[in-house]
Amino acid sequence: MTRYSVKELSELAKVSVRTLHYYDQIDLLKPSFRSDKGYRFYERKQLLMLQQILFYKELGFSLQDIHSVISDPTFDLIDALESHKKELLKQSRNLQQLMHTVEKTLSELKNNKMMKDSEIYQGFTANEVKSMRQEVTDRWGAQQLKETEDRIRAMGKAGWEDTQQKGEDINQLLADLMDLSPEDLNVQEAITLHYRHMNLFYEVSKERYLGLGNMYVEDERFRAYYEKYRTGLAHFINQAIEIYCEKSL
Repeated sequence: MTRYSVKELSELAKVSVRTLHYYDQIDLLKPSFRSDKGYRFYERKQLLMLQQILFYKELGFSLQDIHSVISDPTFDLIDALESHKKELLKQSRNLQQLMHTVEKTLSELKNNKMMKDSEIYQGFTANEVKSMRQEVTDRWGAQQLKETEDRIRAMGKAGWEDTQQKGEDINQLLADLMDLSPEDLNVQEAITLHYRHMNLFYEVSKERYLGLGNMYVEDERFRAYYEKYRTGLAHFINQAIEIYCEKSL
């Protein structure tokens, strides 16, 4: 069985020799045995226990609490590792979310300024912008309008332009698929892209997505927007949305 001196374990585990001596002193991690000259040696069991000690330290446990945990007769190494795995996965997801937030902020700073309302609604007249903002407010409230516009501003100009282009690509894809039934798998895959795209701006529930589909048909401005890709597209998207909501949401 492989054995490690204090120095070797120190280098392996990236902890100081002094720390290992202290753990021995407080009975947190005792060496497997000592040589005739009193030198400490550790084996695999101690390596695994040191791993647990370092895990618990990373989670914020005090040495006293760690000692209580690992010295408990019911302590099970496999259960402990499973618990650490879950915690690490949770931390990983949190870090990914934090990284996403940092990346968005960096993008905004590199663009040197927040987007203006005129850039968000580029291509529409002042009256059209006023009318659309009022439509959103009337349907879903002023807070929803603010959340959507804040999300767009956070994308930065380049991010917003990319998002708009992706939206146009999805609309064109749906227009190209109009010869198929709205129930066709290819159409439903395209409407899935449309649904995910809408979720970039706000959380889209089943009810809200159905409402959007109806608005594309009933509101002249939205109907005209989709009709520019292909005549009847607004109605086609509405039908595809209804099927998608029934089968997938």
